[in-house]
Amino acid sequence: MNMNELSFTKMEGTGNDFFLINNHRGELKHDWRALARRYCHRRFGIGADGLIVLEPSPQADFTMRIFNADGSEAEMCGNGARCAAAFAVDQGIAQADMRFATLAGIIAAKVNPDTVAIRVTEPHSLKMDIAIEIDSRPYNLGFVNTGVPHAILFVEDIDSVPVDSLGRAIRRHTAFAPAGTNADFVQITDEDHIKVRTYERGVEAETLACGTGATASAIISHAFARVRRTPVHVNMPGGELMIDFSLADGRYSDVWLIGAVTSVFSGTIILNHAA
Repeated sequence: MNMNELSFTKMEGTGNDFFLINNHRGELKHDWRALARRYCHRRFGIGADGLIVLEPSPQADFTMRIFNADGSEAEMCGNGARCAAAFAVDQGIAQADMRFATLAGIIAAKVNPDTVAIRVTEPHSLKMDIAIEIDSRPYNLGFVNTGVPHAILFVEDIDSVPVDSLGRAIRRHTAFAPAGTNADFVQITDEDHIKVRTYERGVEAETLACGTGATASAIISHAFARVRRTPVHVNMPGGELMIDFSLADGRYSDVWLIGAVTSVFSGTIILNHAA
């Protein structure tokens, strides 16, 4: 093994892109945070929303660690988890029906010929009608944690929303301190279709898709009775995701995130002692 070279695969799920590294044997010792900051850069690196590293797990097929483009480690990422599942099958780490560990808990996944589905951790901390003020304007938000925190704002015309500026303000609002939140903007299309745009914490910008954001948006839309049928079809700038779930005794459970995953390319990073 040449420790100055690091093999990776670039993958995307509905436009949410990552580069993935197989450290399933635990032999690689690198500063993953620094690698994420260096190589997620879209002009000076590989270009990605995040870095995913597959590491050993004593309780599942593997552990998924995900680092945002700013180097911070995230608890969970829905589309990242779907990419990790497909990568694990490609690398011979797991079978098509698998379980893997994340900071948000154990994730179940099924890799099918055309889609990858993950059962996300049970949503919690659901809140409705969180009142905040931004630039002297009031907003009422929904909130739910689907592995990571998401604040949801319903809008009439999603194309006209200033996602970067308003999303940044919501993401850092004192109502969500100290950890902050992701911000999702949701337009209802019909009783089982919604449109969503997401400002992602850690990426600190709008992304083409966000799996946990799609999940949170579908659940909050259902909680507000804005959608009434499942699965909920979530249209994001990068494509469509489907969210299926059960509701019993006021609790959402058995939540599945479903969509396509594509392997874009594979390559080798020449470290040159830079990370």
